[in-house]
Amino acid sequence: MPAILHREQLADDVVLMRLEAPLIAQERKPGQFVILQLDSTYGERIPLTIADADPLEGSITIIFQVVGRTTRDLAALRAGDNIENLVGPLGRPTHIEKFGTVVCVGGGIGVAPLHGIAQGMRRAGNKLIIILGARTQKLLILERQMRALADDLIICTDDGSYGRKALVTAPLKEVCALNPKPDLAVAVGPPIMMKFCAETTRPYGIPTVVSLNTIMVDGTGMCGGCRVTVGGQARFVCVDGPEFDGHQVDFDNMMQRLQAYKKQEDEGRAQCRLEQKTDDAAR
Repeated sequence: MPAILHREQLADDVVLMRLEAPLIAQERKPGQFVILQLDSTYGERIPLTIADADPLEGSITIIFQVVGRTTRDLAALRAGDNIENLVGPLGRPTHIEKFGTVVCVGGGIGVAPLHGIAQGMRRAGNKLIIILGARTQKLLILERQMRALADDLIICTDDGSYGRKALVTAPLKEVCALNPKPDLAVAVGPPIMMKFCAETTRPYGIPTVVSLNTIMVDGTGMCGGCRVTVGGQARFVCVDGPEFDGHQVDFDNMMQRLQAYKKQEDEGRAQCRLEQKTDDAAR
């Protein structure tokens, strides 16, 4: 069972873990993900993008936000604890080459998967303009790591507590209008953010890659839970993605499918909050 080598709290409800996974670390490429399970009898299987990997140490880095029971239980683990099941690397890697200028846009927890992609683009010799967005400064993650990769780093917060008070699409539009314009855009974050990033780049004819975060169960293409419509055709995020042409993705259909289990998810979050209050009161 893979051991947790390091645990770090990055922000409110956002946790970084470095996991012992030598085979995955050797094979992992930017954009790929793992599926982990804490309990093979009753546990939920959750997909998490590999934010970084160290083949020499034999470790991978995951970053996740606590949103339900499984991520809450995962966040409660500490260095030295084990995860029962870990499968990967899964998904198609990011297409990396020297494009020229690449603008990378990350929103919220989406900055984590964007980090690995930005690393790959930098190694290929691209100029990087990186735009990071968060609701507030306290929720901004990986600023130091992204600043080390970027030729130009732009930070936006919804409340103006840090950087520009703006949505990420505002500086993205300004970057698209540059002469010369970027050769490629990569956007990773909430579906609504990726949708409007793609709409921002569309008039400028800038190829735009998005990394989709659909509901996923088996990660092999058999269950169909992660189905999305891309260019009018059904695609499965786990085996055909997670990255697609943002100008071809039917985001409205994707966001509708993401609501399929909203009632159960809300009930689960409410139960988690109740259990957390009970645990806090018992301490």
